[in-house]
Amino acid sequence: MDRLGAMETFARVAELGSFNRAASQQGTTPQAVSKAIRQLEKELGLRLFHRSTRRSTLTDEGKAFLARLQPGLESIREAWSDASELTREQGGLIRIAAPPLVGKKILVELIARYRAEHPAVEFELLLEDRYTDLVAAGIHLGFRAGHPPERQLVVRELFRMQLIVCAAPDYLRRHGMPERIEDLDGHACTGSRQPNSGRIEPWEFMEQGELRLRSVRAPFHTNDFEAETLAVTAGLGIGQLDSINTAALLREQRLVPLLCGHLSERHGVYLYYPPRSGQPLRVRRFIDHVLGAVRGGEAFRFRPGELEALQQRFRRTLKRGR
Repeated sequence: MDRLGAMETFARVAELGSFNRAASQQGTTPQAVSKAIRQLEKELGLRLFHRSTRRSTLTDEGKAFLARLQPGLESIREAWSDASELTREQGGLIRIAAPPLVGKKILVELIARYRAEHPAVEFELLLEDRYTDLVAAGIHLGFRAGHPPERQLVVRELFRMQLIVCAAPDYLRRHGMPERIEDLDGHACTGSRQPNSGRIEPWEFMEQGELRLRSVRAPFHTNDFEAETLAVTAGLGIGQLDSINTAALLREQRLVPLLCGHLSERHGVYLYYPPRSGQPLRVRRFIDHVLGAVRGGEAFRFRPGELEALQQRFRRTLKRGR
């Protein structure tokens, strides 16, 4: 008996729930599928399926056997795919969907570095804020900022985003630094308008371990994260901005962090894709490249105490300027 072939057939019948459909997918006959399953059951000494004229369902023993079998079959399929792809040039297209924030600030540089080592691989980067159905759109990988996708996909959290209250040094020299959340009432702030409702999003603060929302006076608001970041950098007001857009600006002291003890980190940046067994090798390699380069997000977030240190550095410059 061809054990590997019989186990592949068993897994296919379990997945489809039908000997006929498994036979059709494997290009053989229902009789051949039934014979392979009978031989496998005989060799194992187990009954693997409850059979009926309409559907075949796994027995408890069949479920246990499938659970042990699937990781091994997955490894064999990947090894076969890798070996076959290594015999030809590792070229082809990788299609990626991502929100503009993630695409511009993170992915373009990652793609450039990857193509420097794999010049035969091409990329199509589709930037939009809405969630993308990868299978329906024919896309290999998706990225999301906010909450993780809820569908049956592989989801990898890359890092947690931080929402940071900050302002330009020139604004703070003219108007002073808010020391408490309530002090924001006396300042001009910037706002982000929700695309669906049209409302200006409230700011988020952690207070005594709880998330609190607060509306602010926002004489400038926009529906674009980059535009809001530019407005705050230009001194239009205090903003609550994501750490992806602001990390470099804060470290370069072009922005100053404020109210550091009330940081919100409830949103994440996620990579998602269909199960890897169906992915070309070039896509799986790019996934590994992304995880190795971005996971943890050190370039796009701050360690404990780092924001406070940046704020204290600005306070010292204020004292010296008096």
